[in-house]
Amino acid sequence: MSSLILCHKTKAKRPYDIAQIQRKIYTIEELCYYLCNHLYLVDYTIMNEKLCDWLEEELNLKPLADDLRYLFSQNGTIEQFVIMILAYSSIYTTGELSQIQDVLEQLKNQKPLEKQKYKADNLLTSGSVKSAILLYQGILQGERDESLDGKFYGKVYGCLGAAYGRLFLYQEAAKMYEAAFQICEEKSMLKAYLYACRRYMNSVEYHQLLTTSDVYMEIDEELSDDVQNIAEGVRILQYEDTLENWKNQYRRISTGEI
Repeated sequence: MSSLILCHKTKAKRPYDIAQIQRKIYTIEELCYYLCNHLYLVDYTIMNEKLCDWLEEELNLKPLADDLRYLFSQNGTIEQFVIMILAYSSIYTTGELSQIQDVLEQLKNQKPLEKQKYKADNLLTSGSVKSAILLYQGILQGERDESLDGKFYGKVYGCLGAAYGRLFLYQEAAKMYEAAFQICEEKSMLKAYLYACRRYMNSVEYHQLLTTSDVYMEIDEELSDDVQNIAEGVRILQYEDTLENWKNQYRRISTGEI
């Protein structure tokens, strides 16, 4: 969306109420913003005659309303309903619409906890770290869904560790990464755990920790090569590629990009 976007002039006198987020919508652009920023909330409740009537009566978008009604009558999918609205607004490029479609397809069959993690991941990526932490904690402290993949909760622990790392709360991050490794047994999580320990422990404590495991000693040697020149204010986005993000951040700092 780098080009100039001409917004629709009509603003509703009576807003459309999005009950799920307690938000009142006044324009087609606001509706599109809601849909794109809350894809994890998109479900059958958004696909209704009330929205079609509102688009026609308040925003004078009868062609769109009629197309949506027809789609509704033909048992179209929620994903088609959303994409039709976004495409009509002319805000999004073909490539962006394709990406949104992919996300909707990915979310379609996800369970509530998976959608909650998706929301937290997006909050973390966008910089709303504290909000992401609350959601991750809610998943871990709530009722377990035994039908989920066994590594799901390990990934949540890893993401929570990444979030704490963003706030430089390395001791808390280390605990989460350790829990993540115990479930997933992935080397990247162990690396992140040791990095966090290195950041909050003094040299004696850290050395004592390394002596408890030959694996720790081996990974610490790799870690030293990976992060010896990385600046303190690194960004941690996802547990899977934590170290890669640290290195990329340092490269951007050193080249003057940020």
